[in-house]
Amino acid sequence: MEIIPAIDLIGGQCVRLTEGDFAQQTTYHSDPVEVAKQFEGLGLRRLHLVDLDGARAKEPVNLPVLARIARETKLHIDYGGGLQSSEAVRQAFDAGAQQITAGSIAVREPKTVQKWLKEYGADRIIIGADFKDNRIAINAWAEQSDLTLESFLSSFAQMGAKTFICTDVSKDGKLQGSSLEVYKELLKKFPDLQFIASGGVTTIEEVRQLRQAGLYGAIIGKAIYEGTISLEELVKEVR
Repeated sequence: MEIIPAIDLIGGQCVRLTEGDFAQQTTYHSDPVEVAKQFEGLGLRRLHLVDLDGARAKEPVNLPVLARIARETKLHIDYGGGLQSSEAVRQAFDAGAQQITAGSIAVREPKTVQKWLKEYGADRIIIGADFKDNRIAINAWAEQSDLTLESFLSSFAQMGAKTFICTDVSKDGKLQGSSLEVYKELLKKFPDLQFIASGGVTTIEEVRQLRQAGLYGAIIGKAIYEGTISLEELVKEVR
């Protein structure tokens, strides 16, 4: 299982939100590049980079930070936030992202994302399936759509998507555990898809449970910054 540390960006700084709420923001580090280098120095290979300014602006804002991390580390970066056009996706790849995450645009304009899947391939386009109470959440999680999680996954699987970041919005940033049972159900229903767990991963034991359940990856953010999972423990899991 891929262990993927997360860096969320506001104003070029490394922050975390609770339940995606900009009013519940904690700043952890003024230089995300240093944080990324620390992850790489410990042997972690992946990075989930979220441009929260971009999500609000509906276009990428922190591309210079992405470019610096790509230039100064060898981390495999997936980048999301504000990718609402083909031009924005191209800019993200040009700045050094290996993959991008298509979030609310996948709900609003599935045909656009289908075009990206054809153009770049399913290996480079991750679909962000943010959910709350089994409904897909959109617009920086401010509202729920009418789509169920399963119908959303099914429709994109038919378009050729294979990797999905499934974030339980109600758990994100709360350090109260992830939606392990939801992921187990999804793996049963969609055995051919790759699911990355996100939201609420709190302990190293949970990381092991996600691995045993068959998750493709786990994104870990606040647990690292708050110290409920130590980087040393994570590195042992990676090895």
